[in-house]
Amino acid sequence: MQLVARIRFQLLGGLLLAVIAPAAVRWSDVSVLTDDQHGSLQFAMIGSLVALIIGYWALRQVIAYPGVQATQYIFPTFAVAYAIVIIGFFFLRVDYSRYQFGASFLVAVVWFYACFFLGRRALRQRFGLIESGDTRRLQAIAEVDWVAMTKPAWPHQRIDGIVVDLRADLSDAWERFIAESTLKGMPVYHVKQMAEALTGKVEIEHLSENSFGSVLPSLLYLRLKRLIDLFVAIVVAPLFLAVIAVAAIAIKLDDSGPVFFIQSRIGYRGEPFEVLKLRTMTVGADRMGAKFTADNDPRVTRVGKFLRKYRIDEFPQIVNILAGEMSWIGPRPESIDLSQWYEDEVPF
Repeated sequence: MQLVARIRFQLLGGLLLAVIAPAAVRWSDVSVLTDDQHGSLQFAMIGSLVALIIGYWALRQVIAYPGVQATQYIFPTFAVAYAIVIIGFFFLRVDYSRYQFGASFLVAVVWFYACFFLGRRALRQRFGLIESGDTRRLQAIAEVDWVAMTKPAWPHQRIDGIVVDLRADLSDAWERFIAESTLKGMPVYHVKQMAEALTGKVEIEHLSENSFGSVLPSLLYLRLKRLIDLFVAIVVAPLFLAVIAVAAIAIKLDDSGPVFFIQSRIGYRGEPFEVLKLRTMTVGADRMGAKFTADNDPRVTRVGKFLRKYRIDEFPQIVNILAGEMSWIGPRPESIDLSQWYEDEVPF
């Protein structure tokens, strides 16, 4: 049943059975359909495909959390996805086939129920358990599979997350491993949070900073944030390009050096990338090494002062946002030298 658990198999089966098959049945008797009905069916096929993808993506985000049973969320998730697309068609006044949407929704629900039922063993969640502190009691919980982690290294088996007692006295090696795992996108759960999620029972004790979550970024939030970043970047790109063009001319008139400044920075999850900015300093200023800009810094040009004051020098970073290297809202991508200094000197 490993094949049934694969994302490509599930999506391909959903496409064939829930999108193409209903339309093929409708098209089997061509003489019954008018030209308008042909167009409505085609639009509905596109809409049902979009709804299928949205529903499946949302379902995968929900079932990533420990203790969540996929079969409980299939119907409501796809119901919401199809409703969103139909409402969009309604307000955009796009003709659509109610038959196609209805049949596609029913078949999609049945198909994914079958996939998650048949592939439940392959889809069973597996978590790495750092055996320190108060974690041994979790091994008696049979809703998930546990992989014992005795050293700060990735296990050979696939895991969906790491469980650790964050109140335990962990060694420096374990703390560094947990931090690196989080930066790489691996969820790290506190033992109390995991126990409550799997058993459905809340332990009555004192509240702590980990009672409402551990070092786990919201996967759904991160993906929505990326979509918002792309949408905003595409919308404002024409305005930014116009301002960049004017600024480029001013830079050339003020200083004959290059318009753009490219520097290696440390970005998302500690990965280096090349940040793009309008040049605001004299040519060769970066050779003096990374250091903070002071008031009336002699390295900054006349045009550069204006560009820095209104953050116009950062406009070209819209390219980095489109590439997924930066976000409109997020930590500042520091230079490699400063980032290394922070890592060595600042705890956590």
